[in-house]
Amino acid sequence: MRAKLIEVKSNQQLYSEGLRSYMIKVFNYMTLGLIVSALAAFIGAHQPVLGWLYSVTPTGIGLSAFGWLVLIAPFIIIFMFSSAVGKLNIGKAQTLFWVFSGLMGLSLSSVLLLYSGVFLTKVFLISAATFAGFSLYGYTTQKDLTSFQSFLTVGLWGVIIASIVNFFMKSASLDYAISIIGVLVFVGLTAFDTQRIKAIYSEAPTDDHRQAAAISGALALYLDFINLFLFLLRIMSDRR
Repeated sequence: MRAKLIEVKSNQQLYSEGLRSYMIKVFNYMTLGLIVSALAAFIGAHQPVLGWLYSVTPTGIGLSAFGWLVLIAPFIIIFMFSSAVGKLNIGKAQTLFWVFSGLMGLSLSSVLLLYSGVFLTKVFLISAATFAGFSLYGYTTQKDLTSFQSFLTVGLWGVIIASIVNFFMKSASLDYAISIIGVLVFVGLTAFDTQRIKAIYSEAPTDDHRQAAAISGALALYLDFINLFLFLLRIMSDRR
């Protein structure tokens, strides 16, 4: 009996260490992805790259052909990424993750031109603290958050549809409401995704599956953070 208890305790310790290592890998990928995006955004906000992304039109400044490519390409990469993860092509999934992060950074380079460095740093820190808090909740809570999945999915689609409508309406009050709802949706997704990523570790049959899950999980959390940051940026800029 004592030997069996020792074996169970040993297995639990191995599981805990493996889970910790797996989650650290997820957040390392996510953090490096954000760093790649930040560097790409910095490069994109300076000449000559800035001239490649934008062009002068009769109505003002708009995206160039290259700018539109940079804006659309991440959506294509998402499908390629999902295929690579599904086939356990780890090398391809990693490459696509870095390319996706870089393109996202370039597409967000205009943010550096619209806001001061001090303001962006302030919003980033608030976003990081909010993200960390809800991610920690998702990791530690015993409550099953899958019951919120349908609610969060509906909320996400609602934000997307409302944003498209407001692109034509250009209503400041609707934009503010969308931003508030967007923050609520993505803090919820942060907690939900963290719990889901944690659960996948015990469900993955092989190390390759866990490696693929770590990269896929990092992308999900990366998108949660980026969207949370952008919605908070819109809210706080409206209050300035």
